[in-house]
Amino acid sequence: MTTTAELLKGAAELFPDEVVTQAHVRHLDLPQGAGRFALITLDNGLDHTKPTTIGPQSLANLDAAIDQVEKEAAEGTITGVGVTGKPFIFAVGADLKGVELLKRHEDAHAIGKGGHDVFKRLSALAVPTFAYYNGAAMGGGVEIGLHCRYRTVSSAIPAFSLPEVFLGLVPGWGGCVLLPNLIGADRAISVIIENSLNQNKQLKGKQVYELGIADAIFEGADFLEQSLIWTASVLNGELEVDRPEIDRGEAWDAAVARGKAVADGKVHGAAPAAYRALDIIAKAKDGDLRAGFDAEDSALADLIMGGELRSGIYAFNLVQKRAKRPAGAPDKNLARPVSKVGVVGAGLMASQLALLFARRLEVPVVLTDIDRARVDKGVGYVHEEIDKLLLKGRVNQDKANRLKALVTGSLDKAAAFGDADFVIEAVFEEMGVKQQVFAEAEAVVPETAILATNTSSLSVSEMASKLKHPERVVGFHFFNPVAVLPLLEIVRGERTDDPALATAFAVAKKLKKTAVLVKDAPAFVVNRILTRFMGEIQNVIDEGTPVPVAEKAVEPLGLPMSPLVLLELVGPAIGLHVSETLNRAFPERFTVSPNLAAVVKAGKRGFYVHSADGSAEPKLDPEVAALLEQGDTVLTEEQVRDRVLDAVAQEIGIMLEEGVVAEARDIDLCLITGAGWPFHLGGITPYLDREGVSERVNGKRFLDPGVASVPA
Repeated sequence: MTTTAELLKGAAELFPDEVVTQAHVRHLDLPQGAGRFALITLDNGLDHTKPTTIGPQSLANLDAAIDQVEKEAAEGTITGVGVTGKPFIFAVGADLKGVELLKRHEDAHAIGKGGHDVFKRLSALAVPTFAYYNGAAMGGGVEIGLHCRYRTVSSAIPAFSLPEVFLGLVPGWGGCVLLPNLIGADRAISVIIENSLNQNKQLKGKQVYELGIADAIFEGADFLEQSLIWTASVLNGELEVDRPEIDRGEAWDAAVARGKAVADGKVHGAAPAAYRALDIIAKAKDGDLRAGFDAEDSALADLIMGGELRSGIYAFNLVQKRAKRPAGAPDKNLARPVSKVGVVGAGLMASQLALLFARRLEVPVVLTDIDRARVDKGVGYVHEEIDKLLLKGRVNQDKANRLKALVTGSLDKAAAFGDADFVIEAVFEEMGVKQQVFAEAEAVVPETAILATNTSSLSVSEMASKLKHPERVVGFHFFNPVAVLPLLEIVRGERTDDPALATAFAVAKKLKKTAVLVKDAPAFVVNRILTRFMGEIQNVIDEGTPVPVAEKAVEPLGLPMSPLVLLELVGPAIGLHVSETLNRAFPERFTVSPNLAAVVKAGKRGFYVHSADGSAEPKLDPEVAALLEQGDTVLTEEQVRDRVLDAVAQEIGIMLEEGVVAEARDIDLCLITGAGWPFHLGGITPYLDREGVSERVNGKRFLDPGVASVPA
């Protein structure tokens, strides 16, 4: 029989670069005469910007610390054991860098079993155990605490979660079994399934306490001190911790069914992790911990050796690392300061931009438009949105007043932009209009001011071609809704200079956006790929495939919404305009659908009618159905899917050859952050590689074997 120490030693040899976490044991005398207490502190020796993670050697260190306190507990020299973290961090889970290196199922199984073997020793100690969640706690960090008898949480915690399903795993060190047995299945499913699939939503300290995960909550300033006083009261018997009885009847089954509905709505059965987690939660109803932990080990090993997790880690690394160091960005020291922003236009997009610039840069922002009514409406929108932030408690009254004062409107461009450092246009998507707007702006702005365009598909170089200083024009393409989607495509025109580009990247960083450098090519990245994707769906409908078949064909991708619902969100008129732009650029690959043109001409806002409360499935609008003129070529779902994916793989291959972005990783980063492309797919290129589409269409993979896939 392999011992835990042997398991962990073998695993540690596979992870040579682990950032090792120590488990320091110190002793202290509790107040109120509650006795001598052993406190284990998890610490990787680095500051809070390098959160504590748990790899095999770290587990071995915790195991050794438990050896020590187990002996002391058995001897009766301590009255309790606590676990806490370094300042601001409890522990943020397993070291995923090591997981990527695993090549064998048995090694993956050892990681799961090793974690269980160590953590469950905490609940088996001869004295009560306490977890003090003093800072960020995720995944395995949360699970350490779940194995303790009692838990306290700091009200200052900004992030607490079980994010495994988001990445393509299950909480595999006790989370799927212990959490529903602690707080009930429904609440556990909100944390494990719903929050994870909702873009890895984090809990704050107060929510952790209200959910019943923690037994007590204390302020951050003296959190450990208050936790130890509370611990003394528990050990002395002065304070009894009451926990509600868990409903193990129909409520448990209903919670699992709700979890399945959430998973179906988000990933449409296309990713296994959520369903594996739900299976374990369903079986945990009888409270058999040992069987539950075995099920977690099996699920963890299977998922570690599957494509979804590798894609999830790949996507996570893109968003966490590559996004912070944009490929091709110039030296940041070339960036110019921005102390005032001008916005040309006062429509919805322009108003959203004005709000974002004011909130993030906290500099004056002035909107202009062709008449006073439009300007007033735009400024009014921004002020209303700031009032909503105030009502939600996102800003205080003083901050709200200051933000409102920063956003003004003017009809006089010279007065508005005469001292602006950064002017962005968000007017009608027509080249002549945009050229005129830039010519007017150039006449009044300072010589060092940057002129940015929010165009979604037009040439930045052509837009700048008639200016005296085309070198200061840069594409700055946001995605709607601006407050939600992180992507910002920064487009370098033929004559854009490095200072203009550096300023654009510096502004993007302050706006907290994910900036990707894009070549000035038609529709840039996201719109080009989505238009090819949507165009192929539209083509098969025009040729005769029924709308429901075409829509259902791409469900296995697990996209956040179906293609025609996405078209509704974008707006059919905008979709048509972008397809016309791309058809002019690449007529051999991009079509303009006569049916889409008819829908736009009829003034329809989409293909579907929706129920008033949004509860029923949307139905094809009879008026739209009457407009459709279809051929007699009817494809199966599989044929549609092949055609769509082949088209997308071809387009991405061409874009990479053209150098639209630095590499395939940037395509994936753009689609994840700009189009909500599923995290579990890793974007689009790992999926195309995994399904064999890349090689079928282009004769080669987009990514090297072992990148977003299990190493050979």
